[in-house]
Amino acid sequence: MTQTVLITGAGTGFGKNIAFALAEKGHPVIATVEVMSQVSALEQEARERGVKMQIEKLDVTNPKDREKAWEWDVDVLVNNAAVKEGGSLVDIPEANLRHQFEANVFGPILLTKGFARKMVENKQGRIVFVSSVSGITTNPLSGPYSGSKHTVEAFAMALSKELQEFNVEVSTINPGPYLTGFNDREFETWKNWEIDLDDTVFDYRKTAFPSEQFDPEEVTEPAIKVILGETDQYRNVIPEKMVSQLQDTQKSVWNKTTTADLGKRHESVQKSYDIEPGTPAE
Repeated sequence: MTQTVLITGAGTGFGKNIAFALAEKGHPVIATVEVMSQVSALEQEARERGVKMQIEKLDVTNPKDREKAWEWDVDVLVNNAAVKEGGSLVDIPEANLRHQFEANVFGPILLTKGFARKMVENKQGRIVFVSSVSGITTNPLSGPYSGSKHTVEAFAMALSKELQEFNVEVSTINPGPYLTGFNDREFETWKNWEIDLDDTVFDYRKTAFPSEQFDPEEVTEPAIKVILGETDQYRNVIPEKMVSQLQDTQKSVWNKTTTADLGKRHESVQKSYDIEPGTPAE
């Protein structure tokens, strides 16, 4: 059965790759982007690639945009749109912290509400949250983003249990570190902080995303299987080889003490000072 898929944040990165791949396979796609300038750019690329898809402006934080979107007939909602505000919780300005949760949590959840109600009425549908491995574990200097994705994980799990009686599927896609530019931009958000950078605990002018990053093309096909319901796995970590590492990290919290390594810089903090931006994984 043909399924119409709405993807938020389809102007760049995972969302864009997935939207084009689905459309190229003949699936009806509503590719949504945050601002109008992205609409024309995506329309131009679609024409050049000979791909047909509906392209719309949808800022998930905008109530009018959400109401407009609810008028579309959608079988699968893919909540992909997100931002990434880097920095320690002791340094990040309040406005940036609030923006992190407005864009990653409140906007997507409020958008989901309208579509979920329609799916309940229809007794069918699928809701996919593009979360992150950061929704399962947490790294220093990424607390705001991890906090938003942990919240998404909680909402997704609750929604999954609430909607099961109405035949509505809910799942998460949890990508690891991929070289889309998204992670590197996280460590540049300090540039719009309206504070004295000489008064921060950490020197963000010298830091970068503290991990080597994979080829983002690896995400597309596994993500499509989740979106089209070709797998019924609730949580889908990509790449799969990270699953055991994440499970070990979660277990280690039960043995963590408050005094361990006091007085020593955390290895991930040190790596953020040492690594070059955009370092690819071998």
